[in-house]
Amino acid sequence: MRRLLLWLIVLLGCASGAARADTCSVSMTNIDFGNISPISGTDYVAQATGTFSCVFSSLNLGQLLTPNAQVCISLGLGTNSTSALPRKLGNGSNRMEYNVYVDGSYAPAKIWGGAGVTGAPSTFGMILSAGLLAPPGTYSMNFTVYAKIPAGAALAAVPTVANANTVYTSSFAGLGTYTYTTYGLVNLFGCTVNSGSFGFTVNATAINDCTITATPMAFANASILTGNLRSTSTLSVRCVNSNAYQIALNGGSVAGNVANRQMKNTVTTDKVSYLLSATLDGAPWGDGTAGTSMVTGTGTGSSVPVTVYGLVPAQSAPSPGDYKDTVTATIYF
Repeated sequence: MRRLLLWLIVLLGCASGAARADTCSVSMTNIDFGNISPISGTDYVAQATGTFSCVFSSLNLGQLLTPNAQVCISLGLGTNSTSALPRKLGNGSNRMEYNVYVDGSYAPAKIWGGAGVTGAPSTFGMILSAGLLAPPGTYSMNFTVYAKIPAGAALAAVPTVANANTVYTSSFAGLGTYTYTTYGLVNLFGCTVNSGSFGFTVNATAINDCTITATPMAFANASILTGNLRSTSTLSVRCVNSNAYQIALNGGSVAGNVANRQMKNTVTTDKVSYLLSATLDGAPWGDGTAGTSMVTGTGTGSSVPVTVYGLVPAQSAPSPGDYKDTVTATIYF
């Protein structure tokens, strides 16, 4: 009878989850996307490390044999988010969409959420086992968190403030929650016995950025230059939303003079003068010197066409041949 009673005590100790004095906690490093360009057209991803730790005190015989803990970890929306996904980073009234995932597939079904987060049912569930006859102490296991800012129209619409790098952030202070149960050989309670919360921050720095490309300008063939020749070229300009920019055109590779550009015969030394402007027969487009002006604008996050008007005025006819010049467009932002 004494031997039977002893085994019953052992089994009860192994099965009990609610009576333990063990304590567990969850912590996580911050998620930092670093510098991102809203107009890059690429996704941005980041990772962080979470830690589930338990202090096993071996207050009963079941825990002495096999100290274990089961945890379920959930995540809210974070600050600057509304009541629905996707999550949002914020700077003032501006928002940047992102999400946090339980694995690196970045699949919608793997968005980290839990109870109360519609469309994000996935939680981190894990079991921490110290091992057979492990001594009392602190035991931990890590898990990896994945985050992504997706490319697309929403990201392209994100502005920076005052043409400067702008930090977007969200806080999860107290918005990471977990429930856990410590047990021995058998867990009868899932991860529902104890609870706690944790926090971290998510940051991304939106950088001011612009891109610019150009199409060639080709004038029609002419044997004599007794009248004006006209042509156009197009600059494609894409700048971060709400940010001001200026576009300068240099003096070209032949003359190097913004007020008197020239094209040169590819065989001889003959030259042809020409003009560039932002409007038809408008002021010379240059770098702001020698009476020239620059084109200004404000970014929208999308690509915007800017027309360059070219004019070869009437002048002495040069020798026949192809005439070329290379002009560099520079965008300041």
